[in-house]
Amino acid sequence: MTRDLPHGVRPAPRRKAAARTARRPREAGEADRVTTILARLAERDPDPKAGFDRTDPFRLLVTVLLSAQSTGPTVSRIAEALFSEARDPAGMAALGEARITEIVRPVGLGPSKARNIVKLSAVLLAEHGGAVPCSAAEMRRLPGIGRKSAEVTANFAFHEPVIAVDTHIFRISNRIPLAPGPTVDAVADGLARIVPDAFKDNAHVWLFRHGRDICTARNPACPRCPVSDLCAWPSKATA
Repeated sequence: MTRDLPHGVRPAPRRKAAARTARRPREAGEADRVTTILARLAERDPDPKAGFDRTDPFRLLVTVLLSAQSTGPTVSRIAEALFSEARDPAGMAALGEARITEIVRPVGLGPSKARNIVKLSAVLLAEHGGAVPCSAAEMRRLPGIGRKSAEVTANFAFHEPVIAVDTHIFRISNRIPLAPGPTVDAVADGLARIVPDAFKDNAHVWLFRHGRDICTARNPACPRCPVSDLCAWPSKATA
């Protein structure tokens, strides 16, 4: 916690400079550690986005929207059913909220998701010529699209160097730690600062898979973790 200062009073220049100097070795060390962690994950999975269809940003955006609070296999099946009836924003607008609700109901929150699909389709048609904007910041202005959905789509479809934070990434970022923070936004901002640019395009997938497959919420597989020696988690298992 920072110390409160009286109005108009600044810290002495020498002490401020000294504090900055004292922090540099630790900050540099943390950055090097994070770089090493990402490098090891990259070595194990050099082409993490292989097999993902990124040719249709609209389909990707809608699929990510459908994935909220649902499992991957169900989302894939429902997305396939939905896009067999409407393939673009004009088709979704014509299909209508009632029919979309019928199709997407199995993924949960069906009425809300259907409403947002129709609304975002209308906005894309009215403001973007029917195309998905290429930046996460612009996508976040679309109905029903939050930071994670926007950053996943922008990263996968347009290679924007952003790192979307889901439950797995939030957990391991605080556990290892990478860029600890009390909120998803704080972790995302921290990762954006500390992850080297060379790793940002694939960092989401590497970290997601590490959290899903190894650094799980319960009974993490610490003995086979490739970055166990760099992990500072107090409850880390050693055998």
